Amino acid sequence: MKFLKYLLIFIPISIVAEFMKINPILIFIFSSLSIIPLAGFMGEATEEISIYSGPRIGGFLNATFGNATELIISFFALKQGLFDVVKASIAGSVIGNILLVLGASMFFGGIKYKIQKFNKSIVEVSSSMLLFAVIGLSIPAIFTHTVNKDLLTGRYEWLSVWISLAMFIIYLLGLYFSFYTHKDLYGSEHAEETEAKWGVSKSIIILVLATLAIALESEYLVSSVEPMTESLGLSEIFVGIIIIPIIGNAAEHSTAVLMALKNKMDVAVEIAVGSSLQIILFVAPLLVFISLLFKPMSIVFSEFELVALIVSVLIVNRVASDGESNWLEGIQLIAVYIIIAISFFI
Repeated sequence: MKFLKYLLIFIPISIVAEFMKINPILIFIFSSLSIIPLAGFMGEATEEISIYSGPRIGGFLNATFGNATELIISFFALKQGLFDVVKASIAGSVIGNILLVLGASMFFGGIKYKIQKFNKSIVEVSSSMLLFAVIGLSIPAIFTHTVNKDLLTGRYEWLSVWISLAMFIIYLLGLYFSFYTHKDLYGSEHAEETEAKWGVSKSIIILVLATLAIALESEYLVSSVEPMTESLGLSEIFVGIIIIPIIGNAAEHSTAVLMALKNKMDVAVEIAVGSSLQIILFVAPLLVFISLLFKPMSIVFSEFELVALIVSVLIVNRVASDGESNWLEGIQLIAVYIIIAISFFI
C-alpha cells in the first residue's frame, strides 16, 4: 500500500483530462492508474472493518467489496451497452485470478521456499464450486451456439436470468458453508492478524470515499474504451478480458504474492480462487440482474472465452490437487495465461 498512494496523483490529473476532453488514450491510462490505489484502499478499509465487526459480518463485507471495483466498472459499461466488454471482464477476472495471480504467488513463493503447503480441503471445495460455475456458464452458450437462431423464442431471454439466480443461490450457500457450518476449515491463517491500524470511523470514511472515487474514475475509463480501442486498433474483448481485470485486481494481486512470500499459501490461494468464485457466482449474476434496468444482458460467452475458462479451471484443479506448490507449477499457470492473452490480442 505504501507505493500505491503515490498513484493517487492521477485522480486530479484524470479529472482535468476528462474536463478538457484530451486524447482518450491518455484518459484511459490516467483513470486506470487512479483506480489501482483506490481499489487498494477499498480492500484495506474492508479488512480493517472486518477486525471490528467479527468474522461473520467481516466475511460478508469481504464478499461484497472484494470485487467491488470490477462491479462498478462493469456497471458503467452496462449503461454504455458494452456487453462484450462486461462479459470479457468477467471471464478475464476469473482467468487472471486462477492463472496469473495464483501462478505468480506459486512462482515467487516457490523461489523463496522449495515446497509450500496449503489447505487441500479448501481447494477441493473451491474447485468444485468453480467447476459448477463453468458448467452453469456453458449450458446457455452451448445451447445458443448449437440451436438454430430462428428456433429461439422470447422465453430464451430469461434463460440467463434463471441460470444467474441459480448461481447466486449457490454462492450464498457457499458463504454459509464457509462461515458457519464448516468455518473450522477456513481462516486459520488470519488468526494472528487481528491488530487494527485504523479506527472504525476512519475505515468507513475511507471505504465510502474510495467507492465514490472509483465510480467517478470508472465512468471516465468506460467512456474512453471505444475511442481508445479504435485509435490503437485493439479489440474491446482484449481490453475487457486482459486490461480491465488487471486494473481492478492490481492491489489484490500484490497482496496474494506478498502472502506467498511470507509462506502463507493458504491465504494466497484463498485470495486467488476465492476472488474468482465471487466474480463468477456473485458479480456475474448481479450484473445480469442490473442489466434488466437498462437492456437485458445474456450470460452467453463466446466459444473461446468459454474454452479459456474451462481450461483455466481444469489446470488449477490439477496443479492444486496435492495441497503443495512449487515455482515450476507457478510458471506453468503463468504460461497458460500468457498463451490465452496473446490469443485474445491477435
